[in-house]
Amino acid sequence: MTITQMRAGAALVLGIAAVSTAAAQDTPGEASAPTRTAQAATTAQLPPEGTRDAEFATRGFLATRKDPVILNASGKPVWNLDAYAFVTGPAPETVNPSLWRHMTHLKRHGLYQVTPNVWQVRGFDLANMTIIRGQSGWIVIDPLTSVETAAAALELVNTTLGKRPVSAVIYSHSHADHFGGVRGLVDAADVAAGRTQVIAPAGFMEEATSENVMAGGAMLRRAAYQFATGMQPGATGQMGSGIGMAVSGGTLSLIAPTVTIAKTGERRVVDGVALEFQIVSGSEAPAEFNVFIQPEQTFLAAEIATCTLHNILTPRGAKVRDARAWAHYLDEAATRYAPQSEAVISSHCWPIFGRADATAWLTAQRDNYRWLHDQTVRRMNRGETMHEIAEALEASPPPGNRTEWSTRGYYGTISHNAKAIYQFYLGWYDAVPANLHAHPPAERARRMVEALGGAERTLALANGAMAAGDYRWASDLLQNLVFAMPDNPAAKAMLAQSYEQQGYQAESAIWRNQFLAAANDLRRGRTEGSAAQSNDMIAALATQELLDSLATRFAPEGAGPRGITIAIDIPDRKEQAMLEVGEQAMIGRVGALPPKADITIRGPRRALLALFFVKLPVSMVAGMDGVTIEGDKAALQAIIDALDPMPHGFEIVTP
Repeated sequence: MTITQMRAGAALVLGIAAVSTAAAQDTPGEASAPTRTAQAATTAQLPPEGTRDAEFATRGFLATRKDPVILNASGKPVWNLDAYAFVTGPAPETVNPSLWRHMTHLKRHGLYQVTPNVWQVRGFDLANMTIIRGQSGWIVIDPLTSVETAAAALELVNTTLGKRPVSAVIYSHSHADHFGGVRGLVDAADVAAGRTQVIAPAGFMEEATSENVMAGGAMLRRAAYQFATGMQPGATGQMGSGIGMAVSGGTLSLIAPTVTIAKTGERRVVDGVALEFQIVSGSEAPAEFNVFIQPEQTFLAAEIATCTLHNILTPRGAKVRDARAWAHYLDEAATRYAPQSEAVISSHCWPIFGRADATAWLTAQRDNYRWLHDQTVRRMNRGETMHEIAEALEASPPPGNRTEWSTRGYYGTISHNAKAIYQFYLGWYDAVPANLHAHPPAERARRMVEALGGAERTLALANGAMAAGDYRWASDLLQNLVFAMPDNPAAKAMLAQSYEQQGYQAESAIWRNQFLAAANDLRRGRTEGSAAQSNDMIAALATQELLDSLATRFAPEGAGPRGITIAIDIPDRKEQAMLEVGEQAMIGRVGALPPKADITIRGPRRALLALFFVKLPVSMVAGMDGVTIEGDKAALQAIIDALDPMPHGFEIVTP
């Protein structure tokens, strides 16, 4: 999970209201008769309940925090441990019964003992924090998302088990929910002095920062749907994220690793504890490893195996993951590490205890990803499109889904993942020429509504689909009508209802979130969350990435000077760079100052950020301590004025 997700999910379960752009038009509705029928059908085909999940989710519980609300330094809540306390008893009609059952286990929080010297703090953030007793201190794997939640988790550990320093921090992978709380555990000065190790997979820093730059604006907006930003937990509201409750809203931090691991089988003795690493980069994250804690015979499967089918492509948007490689990594884990392990733990969800159960669990996960990959590719090579493949696989799920809860789609889904695998190999185009150069959505919608006989006829068709419980078709019709006539209140109201019923029926928590967030936008207007960018993340970004990100905001069709060269001298980083502003592109280059420049900027990198990202006036930045700007300042101001502003949301369900 990336920082864009963190920022979008910050207000989910914390009681922090997002700002609404319009008054509510109506409120969430009840489950319709077709939805009640669908929920009953789901209940009838679920795996047998058994006792494993209920037992394993509670085994080893020691203590939890007395005050469920975790506050930041300003006294504002960033996390509520009891946000899902209402999830008890039978499922309400507005929640998929499988998802409700899942949340009864996922809502648990506190400190749990796994094996004699291994513990986990679960439920204090989206991810789990794993604690290992070293010779001199605690070894912490995955320090959560926020400084505040990480500090609260460590306080619980020290209060319950006895106070010790943190001797090492391990980042299992490059998503922010697995490193963002690090400054709540250790001081950067101790890391710099070598008193505390920070261990991560090779490529961690590049991947931890790069994904949050180029597509950050789009990902942030889309993540607001994935995590239902601003929606409160409840029977008609948000129901977790499938791999955890939500994302904390505190302070994100980052301390660079001092040790990196590059190969499977690499071993390190960390504070007296022998660890072996399995590299799984390219599966759930582009830089990721698993950890075998040898003395305790405990295997951390990080995020390649959890209590749910994961995402091959996240709805918020990201690079497509390699399902075939993912299955191979799970096979290696099941055959190499699980037979040695008394427990398999994950960075989300609850552990699996016992070698036989652990091996069977990893094997079931492996088979699930392999089935998805192979059956998608098989059908792809027969000429089926991604939509046809997704429909076919969803209609005939793998046999394991009838017996194994953890392969079900509480986070990722068969439908979404099948399309992602198709995209991994062939891209979005299905080779049908009509789809090669189709009209854009609003124009296509206007033509479609006209072809259907106009707005009233389209509404009538949609109303018939709603009455029949065919919410997918109703949404298709109504989304076209809303794009063609965005001010049509009847269309927006009915579209919200169709999305809402699909959300109620969804087994995937994040599918539910997307449907309900869309319904909320249609009724109340687009919601906006607010979050400050992490100073640590900004400091970690390579200057070349900053310049490349800046170039994505250059509008060649706009006004402003062209053929301008800007020299940039950054003494605090001992870097030199340049920008060339051409007719159609802005080119950034790190390495040396140009021999001739129209403008020269000298100063700390914060001056570069102030000018091009905050868009402070040139005259103001030039007056800062340590900053000089020489040359054509008017041209520089014109270039800055012409840049697109930093991304700040956009409409999704309306044009």
